Formats: sequence, C-alpha cells, structure tokens
Amino acid sequence: MKEARLRTLKNQIARLKTRLQRLDLASVRYSWVRLAVFWAGVLIVGVAAFATEVWIAALCAAIWLLVFGIAVAAHRRIKRSIGRHRLWLQIKTAHLARARLVWDQIPATFHQPPDPRHPFEMDLDLAGKRSLHHLIDTAVSFEGSQRLKAWLTEPIPDLALALQRQQVVRELVPLHLFRDRMALNAMEAAGARRTWKANQLAEWLRASDASGAAGRWLLLFGAMVVLNAALLAANLLAGFPPWWQITLAAYLGLWLLWSRRMEPAADQAVALEGALRQLRAVFAQLEDFSYRETPHLRALCEPYLDRTHRPSIYLARIARVVAAMGLRENLGLRLVLNVLLPWDVYLVYRLNQTRAEVAEKAPAWMDVWFELEALCSLANLAYLNPGYCFPELRAHGSLESAALFDAQGLGHPLIPHEEKVCNDFAVSELGRVTVITGSNMAGKSVFLKTVGMNLALAYAGGPVSAQRLETAPFRLYTSMGISDSVTDGISFFYAEVKRLKALLLELQRDHPLPLLYCIDEIFRGTNNRERLIGSRAYVRALSGGRGLGFIATHDLELASLAGELPEVVNYHFRDRVEDGRMVFDYVLRPGPCPTTNALRIMRLEGLP
Repeated sequence: MKEARLRTLKNQIARLKTRLQRLDLASVRYSWVRLAVFWAGVLIVGVAAFATEVWIAALCAAIWLLVFGIAVAAHRRIKRSIGRHRLWLQIKTAHLARARLVWDQIPATFHQPPDPRHPFEMDLDLAGKRSLHHLIDTAVSFEGSQRLKAWLTEPIPDLALALQRQQVVRELVPLHLFRDRMALNAMEAAGARRTWKANQLAEWLRASDASGAAGRWLLLFGAMVVLNAALLAANLLAGFPPWWQITLAAYLGLWLLWSRRMEPAADQAVALEGALRQLRAVFAQLEDFSYRETPHLRALCEPYLDRTHRPSIYLARIARVVAAMGLRENLGLRLVLNVLLPWDVYLVYRLNQTRAEVAEKAPAWMDVWFELEALCSLANLAYLNPGYCFPELRAHGSLESAALFDAQGLGHPLIPHEEKVCNDFAVSELGRVTVITGSNMAGKSVFLKTVGMNLALAYAGGPVSAQRLETAPFRLYTSMGISDSVTDGISFFYAEVKRLKALLLELQRDHPLPLLYCIDEIFRGTNNRERLIGSRAYVRALSGGRGLGFIATHDLELASLAGELPEVVNYHFRDRVEDGRMVFDYVLRPGPCPTTNALRIMRLEGLP
C-alpha cells in the first residue's frame, strides 16, 4: 500500500510538471500576442487618425483597447494558473518527501529548538529540526503549527479530546484534495509565502475604534465639503465673494493634520490586505464544502456554515475598504477624491465599523482554522502511511484485553519504511519496570523513542506506526538525552541526577493518570561501582510504583534484579558478526542479552 501511494504521488507530480510546461509555453505565446496587438493597434490607430475621419480613428482605438484588454486578461489567467500549479507542485513534492523521509525536501515551517526542561519533548525528537513535528506539520499559519506541537508535547493527555480529534482525523484521511486545496488557497492568497502569523491580524481586529471618533470626524468633514460646494456655487452662479477658497484651505489644512495622525493605522490596514485575502480564500472553501459524509468535521466547522453570517462576506467588506485605502499611493487622485468627498475619513469610519463586526466572530473562525490545520497534518500522516493504524484509547480498567499497553508491529515513525523493523510488546499491570539490555547500536534507545513517540501521536489524536496499538492514557517522562551546561555550571552527572530525581517525584505524585517513563543508561556520568549501586537502588525505588517503565542499559548486572524484584522483567536486542562487520536485526526478545559487542567493535576498528 505504501508503494502504491508513492506511485500515485509520483504520477501526480509528473502530470503537474507536464501541465506547467504547457502553461509556460502558453504564457510565452500570450506575451507575443500582447506585443503584436499593441504595436498593430498603434499602427492602425495612427494611420486612421491621419487618413480617415475622427470617429473612425476613435472606433479603431476602442476596438484596439478592447482586444488588448482581452489579451491581457487571458494572459493574467494563464499566469495565475501557473502560480497555482507551482504551489500545487510544491505541496505534492513535500508530501513525497515526507513519505520517503527526504528531510532536505521537507519544508521548514516554524522550527523552534526543543525545550530541555520539558518532560519528554527533546528526548523523543518531537520538536525542532528533523523531528516528528517537522515531518508531519503541513500548517500554513504559525498558530496551526504551534497547536500541533502543543498536542504532541502535552504532558497530561486528555482522553476525551484525543478521541474527539481522532474522529475528525479519520474523516479527513481520504480527503486529500480538500486538505491540499486548503493549503493551496492559503499559500496563494498570501502571495506564495509558505507561512504567516495571524496574531497581528487578530490584534488589529480587536483594536477597532469603538469610541465613535471617526463618525464625528466624518460629520465635520462632510459638513465642510458641503459648505465648500455651496460657497463655490454661490460664487459662480450668484456672484458671491470667493469665500470658498478660505473654507477649502481650512478644510485641506484640517485634513492634512488628521491624515498625519491616522496614517500609521491606515498603513497597517493596507499591510494586512494579504492576510485578509488569505483568510477569505480559506474560509470560502470551508463554507462551500459538502459535509454529508463527515459529521464530526461538520461539527467542527459549524461556525462557517451560518448562511446569514458567512465569514467570507465579512472579510470581503473589510478587503474592499482596505483596497480602497490603497489608492492613497496615488497622491493626485487622493487629493481630488478628498476635495470632492471626505474620502479618507469615510474609509476609516467604514473600516472601524466592519472590523468591529468581524472582531466579535473572528476568534471562533480562526480557532477552528488553526484546529483544522493541525488535524489535517495528522490526517496527512495517515494518508502517506497506509500501514499505520489508529490506536484504541481506553480509560484504565476498560480495556478489552488485560494489557495497559499492547502493541503489534510497533515501529519508529522517523525511520524509512524499507529500513524499519517493528516489534510486538505488551504490559498488563502497573509497577512493571522493563529492563532492556543489548550491545551498542542494537536498538535499545530507538525502541524507547518508538514507544514514547507513538504514544505522543496517539494522545494527539493521530495515527501510530503499528499494526495495532491498544493503550490507556499515561503521563510521559523521559531521561535520555542528558547534557551538561557550562554556563550554568552543571556537570553531566549532576544534570542526570536532577533529571532522575524529577522523574521519581513525578512517579510518586498523586495524579489520576499513571506515569510511563523511559530511561536510557542510568548514571552514565560516574564510575562503574557507584553506577551499579545507584542504578540498582533507583530501580528498586521505581518498581511497584504507579506507572510503567522502560530502562535501556549496557549493564548486564542490572538485569539480575529480575530475580530479586517480581516487577522487573528483562528484554534484549542481539547482534552478530558476519564477514568482519556487525549485523543487527533490531528484534526485541525476552530475557537478558547473552552477548556484548564493545570489544568486538574495538577489534574491528583496529584498536588494541
């Protein structure tokens, strides 16, 4: 199924490239047509002006302008189609890169370095470059991207929310055209920018002038315009003195003072025109989509389905006013308009009215859009990986099987499909500590990340890399990628001790949800004797607690705790030497590891 999905994407990309080639050729032809029409029209109109009567020359000029306008409009449609096809090609190429894990071709959106103080964000590769968030994030808005990241890194999962999101994601999986078109509309309306931040727009909408000051200015300027017109008419028709010159000068002076004060607000409105067009394009798609077979998606998009308060209508009103404000760039036209009418004041007054209307409803519209972008990212992951499954999320004590965590074919989402080795694993009771031993590079740390990363996906409402996964909700905590801090004066060992203490306190905390924790090599920063004593004592403190634990270690002595503590169980990964090189099968097996490979690796690399 994965290969079939890849072939489909490759065929779509090939067709898009073919269409782009045809459109580029058509654009070149239209460029020549426009040039030919222009110079032919100049020639014909010039000849008609000198050789025929005036009305014939005027008719020729009108026909020329009409034909030239038609050619320009057709060329613009071709260019817009080229732009849309290029964006569409970017989207499809990014999907293929995500499916094949070609990181250099996966678009970089809003990367933020992972927080080392987070319970598991950094250790499980959930955020930052080449992370799970980087892989699956298809959001165009900054807020949609951050919402997805927040779901993946939520320390305390909400079972009801996870199930609710999963229902919508299931409905979105087959709607690949819907998802891609939503991203395409947003990217195109934003001028082909990959991403944008909506906070500035939201703040601008909330900052509408509700005091009525613009209305009072409009009355004043309107009265002065009427006065100017009346005095001008009286001067021209009745011989009154030219008092209109005095009132017009006063009007223009007052207008200049007012304009200087209102210029920053008007500039900000014009700068946000692209964001308004972007929202309008996206919202129009959501308003017109048929939700007959997607009841959960329809419930989410309910704010867009009120026919009397369509978001696109409100945004179109603002967009028209903002577009009219763009005429300020033509100083001559602006001066004429403001002499004849209180043009600028009316636009500010109308803008305050319309954005005050939108400010009441926009938070709900935008919140749904951000939610939908994050859900579409999870749905796209499922679509690109047909072998993934949606996990069975059940409350503690309500699972059909006896297992609290039961996985079949569990694999790491960041390992390419052709290289991925999947394992089965189940835990049936709290307090269990699973000690995983094995040689260097055998797969211990990867398995820990596999468990944690798939749980993060499950609690976000997305699919998991497994044939089947049944799990209860757990809080997550890890101690894996410990590092020292030169600036804070913290050694590696002390940083590790602090992290392990925090983990133990989290396990002992009184909380409705149990803790699932992953530890990679306990007390690496000290000598062998003290490491073994401390590790054994720490495992004893963990065993029997209200949680499930996974500990990866090189210390085979730690595996002997299974004979002392019934809560401790052993699993291992094996390796072998073939033709002078190490070979790993990455298959998880019960029991302690029977072999080690450190000396063999040293010998293979020529060390004494």
